Amino acid sequence: MQVYTGKTCDGPERNLGARVVFDLTEGLPRDHTVTCDNFFTSYELAQRILAERGLALVGTVRKNKPELPPALLATKTRRVLSSAFAFTPIATLVSYLARRNRNVLLLSTLHADARLNDRADRKPALILDYNRNKGGVDNLDKVIGTYSCRRMTARWPLAVFHNILDVSSYNAFVIWREVHPDWMPGKRNKRRVFLERLGKALVRPLIERRVTLPCTEASAAVVRAAREEALCGTPPNDGLDPDALGPRAPVGIDGQR
Repeated sequence: MQVYTGKTCDGPERNLGARVVFDLTEGLPRDHTVTCDNFFTSYELAQRILAERGLALVGTVRKNKPELPPALLATKTRRVLSSAFAFTPIATLVSYLARRNRNVLLLSTLHADARLNDRADRKPALILDYNRNKGGVDNLDKVIGTYSCRRMTARWPLAVFHNILDVSSYNAFVIWREVHPDWMPGKRNKRRVFLERLGKALVRPLIERRVTLPCTEASAAVVRAAREEALCGTPPNDGLDPDALGPRAPVGIDGQR
Protein backbone atom coordinates (compact mmCIF):
# COMPACT_ATOMS: atom_id res chain seq x y z
CA MET A 1 0.00 0.00 0.00
CA GLN A 2 0.97 3.61 -0.44
CA VAL A 3 -0.50 6.35 1.72
CA TYR A 4 -1.46 9.52 -0.10
CA THR A 5 -0.58 12.44 2.18
CA GLY A 6 -1.51 15.30 -0.13
CA LYS A 7 0.52 17.72 -2.19
CA THR A 8 4.20 18.06 -1.50
CA CYS A 9 6.14 21.30 -1.24
CA ASP A 10 6.94 20.97 -4.96
CA GLY A 11 3.28 21.12 -5.95
CA PRO A 12 0.94 18.44 -7.31
CA GLU A 13 2.53 15.29 -8.72
CA ARG A 14 2.01 14.61 -12.41
CA ASN A 15 0.89 11.12 -13.53
CA LEU A 16 0.29 10.09 -9.92
CA GLY A 17 -2.05 7.22 -10.80
CA ALA A 18 0.35 5.61 -13.27
CA ARG A 19 3.25 5.93 -10.87
CA VAL A 20 1.30 4.24 -8.06
CA VAL A 21 0.27 1.30 -10.27
CA PHE A 22 3.84 0.88 -11.46
CA ASP A 23 5.16 0.92 -7.89
CA LEU A 24 2.61 -1.52 -6.50
CA THR A 25 3.11 -4.07 -9.30
CA GLU A 26 6.85 -4.31 -8.73
CA GLY A 27 7.78 -7.97 -8.28
CA LEU A 28 4.51 -9.30 -9.72
CA PRO A 29 5.18 -12.28 -12.04
CA ARG A 30 4.77 -11.75 -15.76
CA ASP A 31 1.60 -12.74 -17.63
CA HIS A 32 -0.69 -11.40 -14.91
CA THR A 33 -3.47 -8.87 -15.51
CA VAL A 34 -3.90 -5.65 -13.53
CA THR A 35 -7.42 -4.18 -13.21
CA CYS A 36 -7.69 -0.42 -12.58
CA ASP A 37 -10.38 2.21 -12.32
CA ASN A 38 -10.32 5.42 -14.34
CA PHE A 39 -8.10 7.32 -11.88
CA PHE A 40 -5.17 5.06 -12.79
CA THR A 41 -5.79 3.88 -16.37
CA SER A 42 -3.97 5.55 -19.27
CA TYR A 43 -2.58 4.40 -22.58
CA GLU A 44 0.91 5.42 -21.50
CA LEU A 45 0.67 3.21 -18.40
CA ALA A 46 -0.67 0.29 -20.46
CA GLN A 47 2.27 0.56 -22.88
CA ARG A 48 4.91 0.85 -20.19
CA ILE A 49 3.64 -1.88 -17.88
CA LEU A 50 3.31 -4.32 -20.80
CA ALA A 51 6.76 -3.56 -22.22
CA GLU A 52 8.70 -3.43 -18.95
CA ARG A 53 6.77 -5.83 -16.70
CA GLY A 54 4.96 -8.14 -19.11
CA LEU A 55 1.64 -7.35 -17.39
CA ALA A 56 -1.67 -6.82 -19.16
CA LEU A 57 -3.94 -3.98 -18.05
CA VAL A 58 -7.73 -3.67 -18.11
CA GLY A 59 -9.44 -0.53 -16.85
CA THR A 60 -11.98 2.18 -17.35
CA VAL A 61 -10.82 5.42 -18.97
CA ARG A 62 -11.81 9.01 -18.25
CA LYS A 63 -13.33 10.86 -21.20
CA ASN A 64 -10.81 13.71 -21.00
CA LYS A 65 -7.82 11.55 -21.95
CA PRO A 66 -6.08 13.05 -25.01
CA GLU A 67 -5.37 9.65 -26.55
CA LEU A 68 -9.07 8.86 -27.08
CA PRO A 69 -10.30 9.12 -30.70
CA PRO A 70 -13.33 11.40 -31.21
CA ALA A 71 -15.37 8.56 -32.72
CA LEU A 72 -15.43 6.77 -29.35
CA LEU A 73 -16.61 9.88 -27.52
CA ALA A 74 -19.54 10.60 -29.84
CA THR A 75 -22.86 9.31 -28.47
CA LYS A 76 -25.72 11.26 -30.09
CA THR A 77 -25.94 9.19 -33.28
CA ARG A 78 -25.47 5.79 -31.66
CA ARG A 79 -28.01 3.22 -30.54
CA VAL A 80 -28.33 2.29 -26.87
CA LEU A 81 -26.39 -0.92 -25.97
CA SER A 82 -24.13 -0.49 -29.00
CA SER A 83 -20.33 -0.77 -28.85
CA ALA A 84 -17.61 1.04 -30.77
CA PHE A 85 -14.07 -0.36 -30.87
CA ALA A 86 -10.64 1.06 -31.65
CA PHE A 87 -7.46 -1.00 -31.94
CA THR A 88 -3.72 -0.38 -31.73
CA PRO A 89 -0.96 -2.98 -32.06
CA ILE A 90 -1.03 -3.57 -28.28
CA ALA A 91 -4.40 -2.34 -27.00
CA THR A 92 -8.15 -2.42 -27.50
CA LEU A 93 -10.45 0.50 -26.69
CA VAL A 94 -14.22 0.14 -26.42
CA SER A 95 -17.04 2.64 -25.95
CA TYR A 96 -20.21 0.96 -24.70
CA LEU A 97 -23.42 3.01 -24.71
CA ALA A 98 -25.20 1.75 -21.59
CA ARG A 99 -27.84 4.50 -21.69
CA ARG A 100 -28.71 7.30 -24.05
CA ASN A 101 -25.83 9.79 -24.22
CA ARG A 102 -24.03 7.86 -21.45
CA ASN A 103 -21.11 5.76 -22.64
CA VAL A 104 -18.48 3.81 -20.73
CA LEU A 105 -14.89 3.71 -22.00
CA LEU A 106 -12.48 0.87 -21.30
CA LEU A 107 -8.93 0.06 -22.36
CA SER A 108 -7.32 -3.37 -22.43
CA THR A 109 -4.03 -4.88 -23.49
CA LEU A 110 -5.45 -8.35 -22.75
CA HIS A 111 -8.17 -8.37 -25.43
CA ALA A 112 -7.57 -8.10 -29.16
CA ASP A 113 -11.04 -8.57 -30.69
CA ALA A 114 -14.55 -7.13 -30.65
CA ARG A 115 -16.41 -10.10 -29.15
CA LEU A 116 -19.85 -9.41 -27.64
CA ASN A 117 -21.88 -11.58 -25.27
CA ASP A 118 -25.14 -13.23 -26.30
CA ARG A 119 -27.26 -11.56 -23.63
CA ALA A 120 -29.77 -8.82 -24.28
CA ASP A 121 -27.38 -6.08 -23.14
CA ARG A 122 -24.75 -7.14 -25.74
CA LYS A 123 -21.85 -6.12 -23.52
CA PRO A 124 -18.35 -6.67 -24.91
CA ALA A 125 -16.25 -9.47 -23.40
CA LEU A 126 -13.78 -6.79 -22.32
CA ILE A 127 -16.39 -5.21 -20.02
CA LEU A 128 -17.47 -8.57 -18.60
CA ASP A 129 -13.87 -9.41 -17.71
CA TYR A 130 -13.47 -6.03 -16.06
CA ASN A 131 -16.66 -6.51 -14.01
CA ARG A 132 -15.49 -9.92 -12.82
CA ASN A 133 -12.23 -8.54 -11.43
CA LYS A 134 -12.89 -4.92 -10.49
CA GLY A 135 -14.43 -5.47 -7.05
CA GLY A 136 -11.46 -6.73 -5.07
CA VAL A 137 -11.00 -3.60 -2.99
CA ASP A 138 -14.74 -3.04 -2.59
CA ASN A 139 -15.34 -6.63 -1.46
CA LEU A 140 -12.49 -6.42 1.03
CA ASP A 141 -13.89 -3.19 2.48
CA LYS A 142 -17.26 -4.90 2.79
CA VAL A 143 -16.04 -7.98 4.66
CA ILE A 144 -13.76 -6.12 7.05
CA GLY A 145 -16.62 -3.74 7.83
CA THR A 146 -18.53 -6.65 9.38
CA TYR A 147 -15.92 -7.12 12.13
CA SER A 148 -13.66 -4.11 12.48
CA CYS A 149 -11.43 -2.63 15.17
CA ARG A 150 -11.87 0.89 13.80
CA ARG A 151 -12.79 3.72 16.15
CA MET A 152 -13.62 7.36 15.57
CA THR A 153 -10.40 9.32 15.34
CA ALA A 154 -9.10 12.55 13.83
CA ARG A 155 -5.56 11.14 13.53
CA TRP A 156 -5.03 9.67 10.08
CA PRO A 157 -2.05 7.44 11.08
CA LEU A 158 -4.34 5.72 13.58
CA ALA A 159 -7.01 5.23 10.89
CA VAL A 160 -4.39 3.62 8.63
CA PHE A 161 -3.25 1.40 11.50
CA HIS A 162 -6.83 0.26 12.15
CA ASN A 163 -7.20 -0.64 8.47
CA ILE A 164 -3.94 -2.61 8.52
CA LEU A 165 -5.22 -4.63 11.49
CA ASP A 166 -8.56 -5.32 9.80
CA VAL A 167 -7.00 -6.42 6.51
CA SER A 168 -4.30 -8.50 8.21
CA SER A 169 -6.81 -10.33 10.41
CA TYR A 170 -9.01 -11.14 7.40
CA ASN A 171 -6.00 -12.40 5.43
CA ALA A 172 -5.06 -14.57 8.41
CA PHE A 173 -8.59 -15.99 8.47
CA VAL A 174 -8.44 -16.85 4.76
CA ILE A 175 -5.10 -18.62 5.21
CA TRP A 176 -6.38 -20.46 8.30
CA ARG A 177 -9.36 -21.85 6.36
CA GLU A 178 -7.10 -23.04 3.55
CA VAL A 179 -4.71 -24.78 5.94
CA HIS A 180 -7.52 -26.21 8.12
CA PRO A 181 -10.51 -26.85 5.79
CA ASP A 182 -12.14 -29.19 8.34
CA TRP A 183 -12.18 -26.63 11.17
CA MET A 184 -15.68 -26.02 12.60
CA PRO A 185 -17.56 -27.77 9.75
CA GLY A 186 -21.05 -26.50 9.07
CA LYS A 187 -20.69 -23.42 11.30
CA ARG A 188 -21.52 -19.96 9.97
CA ASN A 189 -19.71 -17.95 12.64
CA LYS A 190 -16.21 -19.15 11.86
CA ARG A 191 -14.76 -15.72 11.32
CA ARG A 192 -16.15 -14.32 14.56
CA VAL A 193 -14.71 -17.25 16.53
CA PHE A 194 -11.39 -16.95 14.73
CA LEU A 195 -11.08 -13.22 15.47
CA GLU A 196 -12.05 -13.78 19.09
CA ARG A 197 -9.37 -16.43 19.55
CA LEU A 198 -6.84 -14.37 17.58
CA GLY A 199 -7.41 -11.38 19.85
CA LYS A 200 -7.04 -13.53 22.96
CA ALA A 201 -3.84 -15.07 21.61
CA LEU A 202 -2.36 -11.61 21.03
CA VAL A 203 -3.18 -10.27 24.51
CA ARG A 204 -2.52 -13.51 26.45
CA PRO A 205 1.21 -12.81 27.03
CA LEU A 206 0.36 -9.39 28.48
CA ILE A 207 -2.32 -10.88 30.74
CA GLU A 208 0.06 -13.56 32.04
CA ARG A 209 2.71 -10.93 32.79
CA ARG A 210 0.35 -8.76 34.78
CA VAL A 211 1.45 -8.40 38.40
CA THR A 212 -1.76 -7.05 39.94
CA LEU A 213 -5.38 -7.78 39.12
CA PRO A 214 -7.52 -5.07 37.46
CA CYS A 215 -9.89 -3.04 39.58
CA THR A 216 -13.12 -4.17 37.93
CA GLU A 217 -14.38 -7.65 38.69
CA ALA A 218 -15.04 -8.53 35.05
CA SER A 219 -11.49 -7.66 33.99
CA ALA A 220 -10.05 -9.45 37.00
CA ALA A 221 -12.01 -12.57 36.06
CA VAL A 222 -10.48 -12.51 32.56
CA VAL A 223 -6.97 -12.32 34.03
CA ARG A 224 -7.65 -15.15 36.49
CA ALA A 225 -9.10 -17.35 33.73
CA ALA A 226 -6.08 -16.76 31.48
CA ARG A 227 -3.70 -17.62 34.30
CA GLU A 228 -5.59 -20.81 35.08
CA GLU A 229 -5.48 -21.86 31.43
CA ALA A 230 -1.74 -21.18 31.34
CA LEU A 231 -1.14 -23.23 34.50
CA CYS A 232 -3.44 -26.13 33.63
CA GLY A 233 -2.71 -26.15 29.91
CA THR A 234 -6.41 -26.41 29.06
CA PRO A 235 -7.06 -25.90 25.33
CA PRO A 236 -9.69 -23.43 24.12
CA ASN A 237 -13.16 -24.93 23.82
CA ASP A 238 -13.60 -23.87 20.17
CA GLY A 239 -10.84 -26.07 18.72
CA LEU A 240 -8.59 -23.19 17.68
CA ASP A 241 -5.19 -23.39 19.32
CA PRO A 242 -3.79 -19.86 19.82
CA ASP A 243 -0.24 -21.19 19.52
CA ALA A 244 -1.11 -22.58 16.08
CA LEU A 245 -1.72 -19.05 14.86
CA GLY A 246 2.03 -18.47 14.85
CA PRO A 247 4.75 -17.29 17.21
CA ARG A 248 3.80 -14.71 19.76
CA ALA A 249 5.00 -11.19 19.22
CA PRO A 250 7.84 -10.11 21.49
CA VAL A 251 6.83 -8.14 24.54
CA GLY A 252 8.82 -5.04 25.49
CA ILE A 253 10.07 -4.11 28.92
CA ASP A 254 7.06 -1.92 29.59
CA GLY A 255 4.66 -4.69 28.64
CA GLN A 256 3.64 -3.15 25.31
CA ARG A 257 4.18 -4.62 21.86
